[in-house]
Amino acid sequence: MNKVESILRADALDIREMIRNRELTVTEVTSIFIERMKEKNPAVNFLVESRFDAAMEQAAKADVALSNCDAKGKLFGVPMSMKESFNVAGMQTTGGLIGRIGFVQEQDAEVVRKLKAEGAIIIGKTNTPELCFCQETDNKLYGRTNNPWNLNRTAGGSSGGEGAAIALGAAAVGLGSDIGGSIRFPSHFNGVVGFKSGKGQVSQKGSFPFVENAWQQRMLGIGPLAKTVRDAKLVYSIIANHEMDEKDINDFSIDVFRTIEFSLSDDMVKLLNDVYLYLKNNYVTEREPIPQLGESALLWQEIMSIDGGKSTRTIAFENVKGSPFTAYMKEMTGRNANIHRYLSWALIGASLFKPSVKRVNEISLLLKDGDEFLEEYLERRLIVMPVYHTAAPPHGIVFKEVFSINKTFLKYMPFVAFANTWGLPALTVPVGKDDNGMPIGLQIISKNGNEDAIFSLGTILENQFGGYTMAD
Repeated sequence: MNKVESILRADALDIREMIRNRELTVTEVTSIFIERMKEKNPAVNFLVESRFDAAMEQAAKADVALSNCDAKGKLFGVPMSMKESFNVAGMQTTGGLIGRIGFVQEQDAEVVRKLKAEGAIIIGKTNTPELCFCQETDNKLYGRTNNPWNLNRTAGGSSGGEGAAIALGAAAVGLGSDIGGSIRFPSHFNGVVGFKSGKGQVSQKGSFPFVENAWQQRMLGIGPLAKTVRDAKLVYSIIANHEMDEKDINDFSIDVFRTIEFSLSDDMVKLLNDVYLYLKNNYVTEREPIPQLGESALLWQEIMSIDGGKSTRTIAFENVKGSPFTAYMKEMTGRNANIHRYLSWALIGASLFKPSVKRVNEISLLLKDGDEFLEEYLERRLIVMPVYHTAAPPHGIVFKEVFSINKTFLKYMPFVAFANTWGLPALTVPVGKDDNGMPIGLQIISKNGNEDAIFSLGTILENQFGGYTMAD
């Protein structure tokens, strides 16, 4: 392995130490990652806006600081990519909408500010679906992001560009957000580590679109996409509102998912069984049904449709009169609309699934009771379960499965909806590949406050089952 390849495969902590030990300069590291972005982006289309010149200027200043023995920060000199939805001063935040071209931001998002304060160097922003509203990354402004392991397959969404970038080694570490699997789909499909924070643990200030509804806020988690669990833990510790409590994994029972209720690919079943067989020889394990799982998908869909999609529709149509149905029909009949058919169809679905006043009251009680139950149930329990029923499928399949009027989301969304609906932290770790060479990740979930135990188990699975490998 040559020097460039070893740097591209290295995680953020290794890069930081190489810089501090004067094995390489910040300028050298930053230029290597920038060249990787330039090389790989044309085919995969993960990068929507570069910050290459500014990043190189920042790297040069960091080298001066290093020569003066002033290398401060947990991410000193580490090149990062950033999901397009986070404001970065001097860069656009468009949400993938044509109408928001030129929306250059003057201030950093709160999470970006914290990462920069620790010495991180932002080198570019990565692609999302329009307004981060779908689990596949495609929009009218920047186009479709492809999976780097197979360009004909989905990279997931909404942090799809970020997942692809980290899979390619185009940044040392990155940042995403997740209100419906938006960190975990890309992590699983692209073979990277991803961590969705629990409700209220990370500030969304400076994220677009800002989530206003309280029930949707509880579902939102912001967190890293990374090459290693230790990097994910480091980045989360920087952006989180609170310090993590130390936990001993030996105090926990580990429930490894097993079911006949939900269909899983043979590869997924085998990996779950392999994980269970390994863990049961070393830890307290179980394979019990996961409470609140079945109803999670419906609650997620209803909460996402709480206003019938009105708030998202207002942004999508730039506060002027516009119809998702009209936009969708334009796209389906060969004419051109300003928003992608994924978004217009999802907005039609949101209007159909808007809960009644009676149902809203029922949801309130269900959330209250579920929160109370899971707070106790997950006190000393970690759950290992799939992210999706299969590895990354061809483009368009996930969208059809999640946004079908036949309610197939009830079959395919419970795995990711569980952590969103109940506002739980969830870590996705690569544990293998399917017969087509596509990555498979499993997620580890528990209650807020058990993040340290989640990361501990993630490290165990990473070490035992291989973890991240870089896509060529």
